[in-house]
Amino acid sequence: MGDYPTRQIQNPLELTDQIFGPATQNEALRDETYCQIMKQMTSNNIRYSMEQGWQLLWLCCGLFPPSNSLLKHAQRFLETRRREPLASDCLHRLQGALRTEPRKLPPHQVEVDAIQQNSIQIFHKIHFPNDTEEIFEVATNTKVRDLVRTIATKLNLISEDGFSIFVKTPDKVLSLSEADYFFDSLRQITDWSRTTKMAKDGGPMSVSYSVFFMRKLWFNVIPGRDLEADHIFHFPQELPKYLRGYHRCTKEDMVQMGALLFRVKVNNDKTQFVMIPKMLKELVPNDQLKAMSADDWKKNIVAAYNKQAGMTVEEAILGFLKVIFKWPTFGCAFFEVKQTSEPSFPDIVRIAISRQGVTIMHPKTKDVLATHPLNKIANWCSGSTYFHMTVGNLVKGNKILCETSLGYKMDDLLTSYANMYLNETRAQRPRNRRFN
Repeated sequence: MGDYPTRQIQNPLELTDQIFGPATQNEALRDETYCQIMKQMTSNNIRYSMEQGWQLLWLCCGLFPPSNSLLKHAQRFLETRRREPLASDCLHRLQGALRTEPRKLPPHQVEVDAIQQNSIQIFHKIHFPNDTEEIFEVATNTKVRDLVRTIATKLNLISEDGFSIFVKTPDKVLSLSEADYFFDSLRQITDWSRTTKMAKDGGPMSVSYSVFFMRKLWFNVIPGRDLEADHIFHFPQELPKYLRGYHRCTKEDMVQMGALLFRVKVNNDKTQFVMIPKMLKELVPNDQLKAMSADDWKKNIVAAYNKQAGMTVEEAILGFLKVIFKWPTFGCAFFEVKQTSEPSFPDIVRIAISRQGVTIMHPKTKDVLATHPLNKIANWCSGSTYFHMTVGNLVKGNKILCETSLGYKMDDLLTSYANMYLNETRAQRPRNRRFN
């Protein structure tokens, strides 16, 4: 609170970590935290000290409540100081903390920054796959599932099912668990990234990150059913996978798709035809660019484009999705890994994860080498350099061993699809009838 001098200048987050970190991990220290803050605020005539005291108490009331024996004293402390700007909101946050489970980690930088500006509203920027962004209010006790629902409602999506919050750091993209508090989950990821960077580079440092809202699970996705989701999520998320050459498609499909993508970029501007040879990487799968000469690609794409006369950009986006929707790899997440368990497979294989399960593909021919439905996968695990999976039973099952730095992503995605499968299976079971 600034009452006593310190040997070195510390940033506010370090101080709040020291104050609230132990109490978030040890329930016995929570009353002590409340008592120390209120004690320093009692008969304190130093304005700057009191301002910081109220800010600390505001943070504390949102993190965890005091015990029943201290609760009345804390409420009385706040009720007798209602003229203070933060008193009423502290009381409101305290009442909220009594109804919910306590936070697991100390405040995030965003929370500390907000209250230092005496703002009782906390806002966070959320990015979308179509390169747009919006600001959303996120409370101390907002859970990830609450934020998902809020965003889906704001965007007028038909359903929030299958969508998730992702955090992108310089070295990873991680999905947040919907049951966790948003700021706890965010704090855990940024702390982990900071610790990793410190181990590599030495010395404390800040970690840049971005928060994204994207579709994670592709089920019940039919192009045209939810046009907002198609434009904001489905098209920009599926386009990179198509251009990277992950799907098996015919030359006719690629010409048609190239014409649709060209229309998305230029609309009705036919003067841009001359630019097609330079735009091919944005129109044709990367591994198929040499299937025809640039001039032949241009001639075929122009012909297909002219057949689509009168089509709008929005209709072209929908047309692109309707073509991919027919392919078995629509909505899959793809991972190129080194496999060490099947001698008949190439060393490098492409693994596709979807609601159907896990499909192993040849990365060049795109032939399906093996398919493993979700209900046949017994176990899986991952580490920083591997992803392992057992198909069949745990004793005599077939083990699939992969070397990859993206094992954490494969693990998380497979777990999410497996949970979805189990929930669907339970919902389909008929209820036991009771007979008198």
